[in-house]
Amino acid sequence: MADLGANLLGIPATLLPEETEVNARLAAGDEAVDIAAAFPASSTGWALLANEAHAEGHIVESYAYARVGYHRGLDALRKAGWRGQGPVPWAHESNRGFLRSLYALQRAAAAIGEAEEVDRIGRFLNDSDPLAVAALEAE
Repeated sequence: MADLGANLLGIPATLLPEETEVNARLAAGDEAVDIAAAFPASSTGWALLANEAHAEGHIVESYAYARVGYHRGLDALRKAGWRGQGPVPWAHESNRGFLRSLYALQRAAAAIGEAEEVDRIGRFLNDSDPLAVAALEAE
C-alpha cells in the first residue's frame, strides 16, 4: 500500500520553530484572545479565535481571524525557508496553528459562498499534508 504521507516531490518539509511560550500559555489556560494579543505573529491564537467565533455562529469574524492566522503562518513558513510549495506536516506540532488557520479559513469561506477560495485552500491543505484534514476533523 502506498504511503499517503509520502513526499513525492522531493521538496523538504517545512517545520516551523517550536512555540514554547505559546504552548505554555495555552497549557496554563490562557484565553485565545490573550494568546493572539501576546503572540500576534503566531497562527495558533488566530486559529483558536476562528474556531471560537465559528462555534458561536460568527462566521464573518471566524473568516477574519482565520485569514490573519493564514497570513501570519505564510510569513512564518517563508521565514523557515518555505518557497511556496512542499509539505507542511501536521505531525510537527508547531505547524498545527497554520494548518488549523488554513482549515478554519476554508470552512468560513464555504459558509460565505467563496467557492474559488474553498477549492484553493483545499488544494493547499492537501498539498501541505494529505492527512491534516482528517486529523483536524478528529479533534
